[in-house]
Formats: sequence, C-alpha cells, structure tokens
Amino acid sequence: MTVTQPALIATEFTNLHRHIGRPLGRPLTLALAGAGARGSGYALLAAEGDIPVRITALAEPRTGRRDQLAARLGVPAEHCHDDWRELAAGPRVADAVVIAVQDAQHLEAAEQFTARGYDILLEKPMATSVDEVDRIAAAAEAAGVSLTVCHVMRYSPYSVRVKEIVASGRIGDVVSVQHLEPIGYWHYAHSYVRGNWRREDTSSFMLLTKTCHDIDWIGHIVGRPVEAVSSFGSLSHFRPENAPEGSTDRCVTCPLNDTCAYSALKLYPVGLREGGVKRYFTRIAADELTEDAVERALTDGPYGRCVYRSDNDVVDHQVVTLVYEGGATAAFTATAFTPQENRHTKIFGTRGQLSGDGRHIEVYDFTTDERTVIDTDNGGAGAAEGHGGGDGGLVAAFVRAHHEGRPELLLTGAGESRDSHRVVFAAEQARRSGRVVVLAGTA
Repeated sequence: MTVTQPALIATEFTNLHRHIGRPLGRPLTLALAGAGARGSGYALLAAEGDIPVRITALAEPRTGRRDQLAARLGVPAEHCHDDWRELAAGPRVADAVVIAVQDAQHLEAAEQFTARGYDILLEKPMATSVDEVDRIAAAAEAAGVSLTVCHVMRYSPYSVRVKEIVASGRIGDVVSVQHLEPIGYWHYAHSYVRGNWRREDTSSFMLLTKTCHDIDWIGHIVGRPVEAVSSFGSLSHFRPENAPEGSTDRCVTCPLNDTCAYSALKLYPVGLREGGVKRYFTRIAADELTEDAVERALTDGPYGRCVYRSDNDVVDHQVVTLVYEGGATAAFTATAFTPQENRHTKIFGTRGQLSGDGRHIEVYDFTTDERTVIDTDNGGAGAAEGHGGGDGGLVAAFVRAHHEGRPELLLTGAGESRDSHRVVFAAEQARRSGRVVVLAGTA
C-alpha cells in the first residue's frame, strides 16, 4: 500500500519572509476562534508575554467562558461572537488568528481566515483527513499567508536541547529511536472515553488527535523523511464487557467508586479542591469551577459516565514502527495505562545513547563510558502543564516571528506539518489493514 508524501512547499519560506513583520512599536493583534482550554491558553500566553500583543476579537459559543475571557483580555463586546464564522465573515480585525475550534472544523476555518488575509496559528491536528490537510496547506500558500501548526513539543527547552545534541553528532548517526507517550489513565478517561475525542465519527482516530505531536517530534529529531510504517493497536479495556459487577451508568450512583481507578469522583471534585493539572481538566468538564457546577456535570454531563458504558470507540493503546530514509527506525508506543507523566525517549546512535524524560537528558558516550546529565529546567512544568514549556515556546516564537519579521523561528509551518500528518494517516491505514504502508516518493 502506498500513500503520497509531497515535498515541502518550496515557496513557503519565501512567502513568510515577504509577509511576516509588523511596524515596530505597534502591538501584534490577534483574534481567537475557539476559547476552550487550548485556545484560551494560547491567547493568555500571548497577551501576558514580553512582546506587546492585543487580543481584538474572540468567538466562542459558551457565553460564560467567552465573557469571562473577554473581560480578562479587554475584548470589546462588539467583537465577541457566538460563532467563529461571524468573526471570519466580518472585516479583518487582527494581524493573525488562533484557530482552536473542534478538529472537524479546521478546514473550513482555515480556508475562510486565509481568504481574509489572516496569518494563522492552527491547533493540532491540522485536519482530519489527508485531503483536508492538503487543502489547508494549499489555501495558505495561495493566500500568501503564514500558517503555523501547534506541534508544541518542538518548542520546549528540552526538545531544543535534544535536537541540538543529535544534530551535533555527539551520539553519532541515529540508528533507532524508542519513544513512549504515557497518556495517563485519568487523562485518557477524561479525553478519549468521556470527552470530545472519544469517537472517530465526531472527532478522529486517537493517533491523530493525541499523538500526531509525537510522530512529528520523532521525525523532527531524526531529521529524515519516513519511508514506511506499520502499526497495531485496539480498544481493549474501556468496553461494556469489562464493567465491574454491580457498577452503574454514572459514577455519582455507583457503589464501586472506592475501588474503581477511573471514577469521575476521584478526578473532578479533587481538581476543584486541589488545583494543578486536575483543575485544568475540571475546568473542561464543568461550566464553572464551583461545587454546584461540578455536581451538575457529573450528574448530567458526559464526564460523569461510567468509562465502561460510554459511547467511545477510539483505541486505548497503539504501537507504530517507522523506517526513515537511510535506514534509521523508530518504535513508538501510546497507551492509556500509565501514570500522568512525561514522555520517555531513548535515541540509539553509533557513538552513544541519549535518554530523556521531557526534562532531564542523559548522554552516554561509547568512547569514554561517561554519562552526562543535563537538566533543561522548564520551571517544573510537567507533561500536562504546558507541555514542558512547549506551549509557551510556541506562542513566544509565533508572536516574535510575526512582530519582528523572523520566520525562521516558526518550526511547524504548513509544509512540515502536512508531511508529518501524512505519516500519521499512513500509520492508521497500516493498523486497520495489518500491512506495511510505503510512502510514495521514498520507495
């Protein structure tokens, strides 16, 4: 089986140089399409950064969240919209737009905003099909605008250092990579059993919605195109037949909460009281961070459902094997059945080995038998706390690139992201067919 993997858009970097850059001294203006957890997070990082940024408009159907964010960012009421289409249809009100609507709407939103001349920061995944990914890249190129995809992992201090070490030749030529995405048992239950990404027909497959980050990151580190891919995985645990005897449809009525690892009562009320990462997920589940709102969400909303009696269908574990140009290989595992922790990576080279956990890097030198440990301290940020500094790094790069005319800071343009997304689609095709998929142009 073969899928197409086009080369990077040759004119992309030239277009960026032509388009990016604003008069110094004037704030960069941003509009926000989608004020959920990701969109509002990016907007706040931009507004509170070192470079002057002004949020001029936002669109979000949930009025409470929209109004709260608008008040915090100083967005006038006349520029607050229920639907992002209203924002896109009106006069252009910003230099750039953050698109953080639901995945299935990315194509329509990207096409409409590029047509208006907005530069774009687009939440991952880029789109939910190969054709849509191609159309988004083509729309940005045709409009002469820049489009940056939120592959935030490339922008963390840890990733920057790993890339530097590998590129320097310190561990020799990369022969193979072992990479684990420990999704975390309660994060998976929240997002992929109860949440917005639980079903392929309303979102997409898990490898795309969760781990296109990782496929992109491995390719970024290896620095070569993928030639072939295979994959295996399934929905093995979160199924009706695995429901414990005596359990009920909702956690609030279930007598087994004390013994169930996935009880909603162990996540959202705790997040309300303790804050931290669990508070982040509680904010998504409930309309407000109050006891009454959380109780309503668990009683009537999707986040209170039994994980064994939801309508989910995406896989809960998957492995992907990649072969790169030149023969290097990578083995990638994504699984729900882990604590909430950072990704783990080993990179095996001809002169040494690099091991990393999202913050610490250990380099073992074959010649000297010496081990060097590097702490890429990101302020203690963990896996679910800004992606180890990647969220902040991405937003800072995007703002600085557009404010100062420095397109070289943008590591995840339309072409790069399109090519890494094609690998993700090929991997899912391989999983479904049980066959190796060869990417066109590399065989």
